[in-house]
Amino acid sequence: MNWQNVSFNWNQARAFLATVEEGSLSAAARQLDLTQPTLGRQVAALEATLNVLLFERIGKSLVLTQAGLELLDHVRAMYAAANRVSLTASGQSQAIEGRVRITASDVMSAYILPEALMRLREIAPLMEIDVIAANDIRNLQLREADIAIRHVRPEQPDLIAKLICNGAGNFYASKSYLDKNGRPGSARDLSDHDFIGFGDNARMIETLNQMGLSLALKNFRTGSASGLVAWEMARSGLGLIIMSDKVAIDANDMEHVLPDREPMLFPIWLTAHRELHTSRRIRVVFDLLADFLSERMR
Repeated sequence: MNWQNVSFNWNQARAFLATVEEGSLSAAARQLDLTQPTLGRQVAALEATLNVLLFERIGKSLVLTQAGLELLDHVRAMYAAANRVSLTASGQSQAIEGRVRITASDVMSAYILPEALMRLREIAPLMEIDVIAANDIRNLQLREADIAIRHVRPEQPDLIAKLICNGAGNFYASKSYLDKNGRPGSARDLSDHDFIGFGDNARMIETLNQMGLSLALKNFRTGSASGLVAWEMARSGLGLIIMSDKVAIDANDMEHVLPDREPMLFPIWLTAHRELHTSRRIRVVFDLLADFLSERMR
């Protein structure tokens, strides 16, 4: 090997990748716990090392140059490899074992988490994972769970919270329902359709009406506190439902309603108790979930 040619600085590459993924220097700096000037210097140093321009500033936005686009896939591959090495080494050197409890919504628990747990099993086969599928917010302070995946940021000061990404959701309905009741052509048409509710229908109606719809409680005649049950109701043809695109994409019997409409975005927060700093097993699971959800839910 020609070691003289290997002079790539990973911290600079990581700063570049975080800027691309987060969309701005300020957002990337927050994710890496750096100041914005420090992160900017790392990106500039990478450009100087490679003798290329990676970003162009257009107005207030950063836009990747062609050189940046060509570099991006390679840096993403480096990140994935570095993460695998780190987690695998930790599992081997510390023989990570013990139980970690993860709480997430029933839909997230059923449709998204299993793939992440398969990855975790490869890295730390001795780990025991208990998934608490619950749509209420479990109290991490009382140790009802070790890690939570939530759509709201926790307010408790002794919890660690990381915004992973924004997921996207849309209206979906079964093809049988739409064949029978017609396919809405506009948001106004939705007021003539049945919806499947899960959770607080009044709050959902208020939120949707603020987005330009005109719905009332009469539109929500069927529902369940369980997201899984509500989803199956929709698949049975009882009405429209709001669902994550990442879940709905695998349901061939469901159809995206109003596909030209802008998706509804929802934040995905990963939260843990401050024991995260001292418990290696919780740290391993937290970091793996952060990487997985960032990749899977975007």
